[in-house]
Amino acid sequence: MDTGTNDPEPQVIQPVLSPEELRKRRLTTAGIVVGVVIVLALFILGFIYLISPAYSSYETVARLRDISIILMAIESIVISLALVILIVQIARLTNLIENEVKPILDSTNETVSNLRGTTKFLSDNLVEPVIKLNEIVAVLQRLSDIFRLSGKK
Repeated sequence: MDTGTNDPEPQVIQPVLSPEELRKRRLTTAGIVVGVVIVLALFILGFIYLISPAYSSYETVARLRDISIILMAIESIVISLALVILIVQIARLTNLIENEVKPILDSTNETVSNLRGTTKFLSDNLVEPVIKLNEIVAVLQRLSDIFRLSGKK
C-alpha cells in the first residue's frame, strides 16, 4: 500500500576500517584463496597420479595408503583439539552465566518484587480511598439530583 510519502531508504552505515585492519583483511582473504588453490591443485595432481597406469604399482599404492593413514591421523588430532577448545568455551560460557548473568537476574527479580510491593501499597493506601471517596461523592450527587427533582413538582 502506497501512502504517498517519499521516505528515503534507511542507509546502512559501514564501519570505517583503519588501513591496518584493511590490510589484515586483505591478507587473510589472500591466504584463504591461496590455501584453497593449493588444496585443489594437490587434489587434481593426486587424482591424475592415481589414474595414470604408470604409477599403479604395489609400492605406489602402499605409499598412498600410508599417506592417507597419516592424513587421517592428523585430521583426528585437529578434530580432537577443536573439541577440547569447544569444551573449554562451553565451560567459560557456563561460568559467565553462573557468575555474571545470574546475579543480574536475581537483582532484576528483587526489583520486580519491590515494584510489586510498592504497587500493592499504593493501591491499598491511595487508590482505594480515592475510589471510595468518588463513590460517596457520586451517591451524594445522585441524592441531590433526586431531591431537586422531587422538590420541583
